[in-house]
Amino acid sequence: MGPMTSAEIITIGTEILLGEIVDTNTRHIAHALRGLGVDLYRTITIGDNTNRIAEAIRESMQRADIVITTGGLGPTVDDPTREAVARAVGVETEFREELWEQVVAVIGRYGRKPAENQKRQAYVPKGAIAINNPVGTAPAFIVEMPSPPPHSPKMREGPGVRVVISLPGVPREMEYLFHEAVIPYLQKRFDLRQVIKVRLVHTSGIGEGMIDEKVSDLEVLTNPTVGLAAHNGVVDIRIAAKAETEVEADRMIAEIEKDLHQRLGDVIFGVDEDTLEEVTLAAVQKQGWKLTLIGYGLSDAILRHIPVIASLSDLQPDALSTELHAAMEKDSSNAGLGVASFVDEMAAEIVVITPRSEKRHRITYGGHPRSLARWAMNVGLNMLRLRAEEKA
Repeated sequence: MGPMTSAEIITIGTEILLGEIVDTNTRHIAHALRGLGVDLYRTITIGDNTNRIAEAIRESMQRADIVITTGGLGPTVDDPTREAVARAVGVETEFREELWEQVVAVIGRYGRKPAENQKRQAYVPKGAIAINNPVGTAPAFIVEMPSPPPHSPKMREGPGVRVVISLPGVPREMEYLFHEAVIPYLQKRFDLRQVIKVRLVHTSGIGEGMIDEKVSDLEVLTNPTVGLAAHNGVVDIRIAAKAETEVEADRMIAEIEKDLHQRLGDVIFGVDEDTLEEVTLAAVQKQGWKLTLIGYGLSDAILRHIPVIASLSDLQPDALSTELHAAMEKDSSNAGLGVASFVDEMAAEIVVITPRSEKRHRITYGGHPRSLARWAMNVGLNMLRLRAEEKA
C-alpha cells in the first residue's frame, strides 16, 4: 500500500474558543475520515479572524492533502471563511449567480426575501467548486490546488492535488453536505479504496502498566496498530487495522483480539460500546441473583446508570460490610456491592457479597481526587463481575 491520504480539520468560530458552544463537527468528520482510510494529522480551532484562518490553512496545506474547515460561512461581517480561503490560496472571491439563486430559494421557503448582506454567501474563492446546500443558506465549496500555495515553503511529496473544503458550522447542515457531497468527491478525487476499522477492547482489574508489559510487543506493530488508554480503573486497548476491504480489516483485528484474550483472560470484560456497569449487571442477572448496592461518597453522575438501593450519608469506620448486610436483609437480596470513597484518605473500601462468598477490599488511590469515586466504583463493579462470571 502506498502513502495514506492525509487531512487536517480547522474549526472556525470565536464562540467555540469562548466555550459557549461545543464543537461536535470535528469528531463527526474525524470518524468519517477514519472510515475512508484518510490519516488525520491534526485539528485546530480558530476564532473569527481572516488573517489567522488564512495562515492556518496555508500551514495545513503544507502538511496535508485535504484541509476541511467548518464554520464562518454565514452572511455577517464576522463570517470570514470565504475570504480567508481565497487569501490562503492566492485568489480573489467571485460572485456566483447560481449560488445567489439557491440562497434566495432557501430563504423564500420561509416566505421571506433575503437581506442585502446575504449576498456575501454567494461569493466563493475564484475557481472553487460550489457545493449546493439544500438544507441551509450557506453554500459550501471546494478549492483544488495543483501546486503549493503562494508564499509557502515547498510542500511534501504526495498526490498531485491539495484541496480545501469549506463546510457550514451548523452540525445538521455540515453532516448532510459531508455525507452527500464531500465523501463521494474525496473517494473519487483521491481514489480512496482503503478502509480503517477500529476495535476497542475493554479491560479492568489490572493497571495500565501491567497491561503494557503483557502486550508491549503488539504496541510496536504498524498494521494493525495497538494502543492503550486508561480511564479510572478501566483500560482500553485500541486495535486499528487498515486494509483494502472491511473483511480483511476485520480478519486482522480478530487475530489480535484472539491473542489479547489468550494473554489477558477474564481481565477483558467487553468491546466497543460495552460498559463495565452493563456487563456486570448482566452477569449478576444471568446468575439469577438479586443485587443490593450501597454507596458512600459517590456522586449522582456515577450512580446514574446503576440501580442504587441506598446512598449513605454517614459511614462509621469499618462499618461498610454491616451496612451492606442490613440493606440486603431489608431488600431480601442474596448479592450486594458496597463502595465507599474517602477523599481525605485518598482510599476506597469495597465489599462484595454473593451466595458463594464475601470479599472485603481496602485500597489507596494515587490519581486526581475528583477521579477517586469513579475509580472506586469501577474496581467494585469489576470485583462483582468476576464473582458473577466464575464457574460454580
